[in-house]
Amino acid sequence: MAITNATIQIPVAGARPMQAYLARPAAGQAVTGVIVAHELFGVSPDIRGVADDLARSGYLTIAPEFYHRAAPPGHWLERTDSGRQEGFGYLHQLGRQQALDDAAAAMSWLNSEPGIERIAMIGFSAGGHLSYLAACQLPVSRTAVLYGGWLPGTDIPLSQPSPTLDLTPGIKGRILYLVGEDDALIGADARGQIGQALRSAGIDHTLVSYPGAAHAFFWPGTPAFSQPARDDAWSRILAMLAA
Repeated sequence: MAITNATIQIPVAGARPMQAYLARPAAGQAVTGVIVAHELFGVSPDIRGVADDLARSGYLTIAPEFYHRAAPPGHWLERTDSGRQEGFGYLHQLGRQQALDDAAAAMSWLNSEPGIERIAMIGFSAGGHLSYLAACQLPVSRTAVLYGGWLPGTDIPLSQPSPTLDLTPGIKGRILYLVGEDDALIGADARGQIGQALRSAGIDHTLVSYPGAAHAFFWPGTPAFSQPARDDAWSRILAMLAA
């Protein structure tokens, strides 16, 4: 399916506008708008590629720059030690309410587009945490969380003052949580806590853990890349969006 791309500016209350990458199906109106929440490195070519792939599948997709309060517009980071250090600097400046304000603004922008009937979110790592948080507090119909870390603890501002996992009963939509069993950030204990929280709250969810897969298994060209895990994850994401 042919797509078009653009850079848009989304108004956010109390902050400067949030830039976002837009990928739009070239023909017809989408009924589902999708927000892609970036990982530590910002709206990188990898994140833009996911947005493009979703648009090719018929979804109106935006990838907002959630670091917009601290980083210049259009700024993204390489997968290097210095990029990781800079990314953590931005992540530790992003508070819970700020993230929710940004997600709500992105949802509002999508809902203003003709034909949009529901909003979904897909998030990677830190963006997975942000997506889980948004699902707990905002009317998100479908959420795919790829190895979203720090959910059971209070290690980052997104998970403060109380663990984001404690907010699980607020989820109204469906959750798909995808993680590798060799993920150093999300061990067996954390995976168990996430699954228990979802079950106890009666949330419509699927939790998939991939044997032999590590954190960031989704990205080709990285040491952690797993083609089987990526293929399965992508098929599950598309199936969830189409349901």
